[in-house]
Amino acid sequence: MHEDHRKRVRERFLTGGLAAFPPHNTLELLLFYAVPRRDTNELAHVLLNHFGSLAAVFDASFEDLCKIDGIGENAATLITMIPQLARRYLQESTQQKQYFDTRESIERYLLAQFLGMRNEIVLMLCLDNAGQLIHTAQVSLGTNHDVKLDNRSLLEAAFRYSAAKIILAHNHPMGVAAPSRNDIIRTETAVKLFQSVNIALLDHYIVAGQDCFSMAGHPKFGYMFLTSVHTLQQCADGD
Repeated sequence: MHEDHRKRVRERFLTGGLAAFPPHNTLELLLFYAVPRRDTNELAHVLLNHFGSLAAVFDASFEDLCKIDGIGENAATLITMIPQLARRYLQESTQQKQYFDTRESIERYLLAQFLGMRNEIVLMLCLDNAGQLIHTAQVSLGTNHDVKLDNRSLLEAAFRYSAAKIILAHNHPMGVAAPSRNDIIRTETAVKLFQSVNIALLDHYIVAGQDCFSMAGHPKFGYMFLTSVHTLQQCADGD
């Protein structure tokens, strides 16, 4: 009966995908491949009740997952891989001929880059004059509530990839998509830094969950980018 049940669940997925699967069945199916001799439906319910949602289960740490009775190292590893696999898939599927001509296109790309990240990181999107993405460089790795921005690392990455234009972005995994006082100061410094070498800093984005905040697009902070060599519209025009 145990094997027949697993077979039926797999066939249901192969026939119709996950669209009709409730969260516990989704988790149950995933756990088939790490928990061979236990009712994973029951275990899925335990995980969902403990963490609160399917997303929260996937965002849980390896250590917290291992505290759940029935979740061993294999199952915990598999679960913690899911956000990273999703991020890798989204990154690779959006890399071909990537042009940024609107803030919406930038935000879609950035949400994929920060998916599932637990620590703050700073990314630099290096663009050519036409606005095509040359490379996305991670220029800083911080803690879950802070990250440093080093001028030398910024310039090294910009020169390494021959960037004509730059977009900076960092995440607030434990906060909201809004700039802190330090973010504002660091952005002002970065604008001046890139101006000194004739590279345009088009924007600085803050990402939290599924929310993006554009500093250049906000009336309170947009003044910092007005003296930049280029604007996002010029990027769209290929100027």
